[in-house]
Amino acid sequence: MNTPAALSPADTASSRLAAVQDRIRQACAAAGRAPASVSLLAVSKTWEASRVLELALLGQHAFGENYLQEALAKIAACEAAGSSPIEWHFIGPIQSNKTRPIAEHFHWVHSVEREKIAVRLSEQRPAGSQPLQVCVQVNVSGEESKSGCEPTEALPLALAVARLPGLQLRGLMTIPEPSDDVGLQRSRFAALRQLFEGIQRALNAQGIDANCFDTLSMGMSDDLEAAVAEGATLVRVGTALFGRRPTSVTPSPVVRPLT
Repeated sequence: MNTPAALSPADTASSRLAAVQDRIRQACAAAGRAPASVSLLAVSKTWEASRVLELALLGQHAFGENYLQEALAKIAACEAAGSSPIEWHFIGPIQSNKTRPIAEHFHWVHSVEREKIAVRLSEQRPAGSQPLQVCVQVNVSGEESKSGCEPTEALPLALAVARLPGLQLRGLMTIPEPSDDVGLQRSRFAALRQLFEGIQRALNAQGIDANCFDTLSMGMSDDLEAAVAEGATLVRVGTALFGRRPTSVTPSPVVRPLT
């Protein structure tokens, strides 16, 4: 496997985390928002469990994973290391045959784009576990290569998720096309925010408690400022925290379900 080069004294996990947190604070100040209104999800896909543990020791507790087998090994390795509690978020595309381990091992799922997947997650969430926190992924840029439901499908899917046992509908997620155009970035994020606000109204109109529908998962290393300006409550940051990604991660054979 590829082993990432050691960070320089001026480029440490602590300094990277502080830099990202400072970007979030500055973006919130520019938007007239409280810094506490935006949470940071560290996207640790392809990185060793040791890098997760390093950030966890610095107080970062939420981590996002895209690849199921890699994530399960990493979860087990972090548990075996006796780390402080980590909140695991699954943020990648979900195949039907992968729903059970996702339902068993993760606290959040950001990438529900079909009712069938939501139903399987609901049925396979272990009895006695806290509800799985779910975001509906929306393809706001219309790219055929991107996951996510169409904007017109988001409301019926959100209503379906809200009614399923074992799941808690939390909000919407998007991954728009990469762009250096801040205006385009903001327009994509604004579209998700407007959709989010419309779904909030629809939930209330149908007598569904919308108090927990509070999450706009949008913005990454290159566009988090635009996302915060348009109302993001959670930004998913990988490269700015970890650097260039390695190509593989050593798996761990031990996997235990959440309790």
